[in-house]
Amino acid sequence: MAMQSRSRSCTAAWTCASSTEPRDVSSTVRPATRRFRADKPVVFALCALPLAWLTLRAFGVAGLSLGPNPVEALLHGLGLWGLRLLLITLCVRPAAVMLRQPRLMRLRRMIGLYAFTYVALHFLTWLVLDRGLDWTGVVSDIAKRPYITVGFAAFVLLLPLAVTSTDRWMRRLGRRWHSLHRLAYVAALLGGLHFLWLVKADWREPALYIAAYLALMAWRWRAVRRA
Repeated sequence: MAMQSRSRSCTAAWTCASSTEPRDVSSTVRPATRRFRADKPVVFALCALPLAWLTLRAFGVAGLSLGPNPVEALLHGLGLWGLRLLLITLCVRPAAVMLRQPRLMRLRRMIGLYAFTYVALHFLTWLVLDRGLDWTGVVSDIAKRPYITVGFAAFVLLLPLAVTSTDRWMRRLGRRWHSLHRLAYVAALLGGLHFLWLVKADWREPALYIAAYLALMAWRWRAVRRA
């Protein structure tokens, strides 16, 4: 009985102490400040550089210019960087897997939104500066010129992806969000075809982008098969 009373008193004292006395929680609570990571600001600045360079040339800053055909140069520059960034966006996941760096996935949304920005500016430049808001001519070009048709289709596919890129839309759509954002692969293919059909002589650069796209799809096919 003495041993039982002593055990009960010790248990009561331990319970009382653990529930009333302050504990040292410094080892269990994470610090409020987060470690600064420079990857996002650096990638943000790198993605903005081509746009800044085109803007300086368009406004003739420091003697820069877009050449004898500024509208064509602006169109080409914006469209080219839109395609490049779209392909880079699709390459983020393979790079994260092969390099075993899951942190790279944090950059995918930002690069994708930059790709959409360049593509949207490419389309607006064509619509306003090249076609002069001639809606009849715009509709006719989209319907009759294949390279414009596929380019416009790529832009239309990217619109819902940009709108639903937020965390709120991701939670709202659930699994459908991933199915929707697979349209980025279709948009990248259409963008490559748009570039390929646009050029008249030197097709090596667009062929290089299409080859990169096919390599990316081959990697994705193997990854799906292994899963």
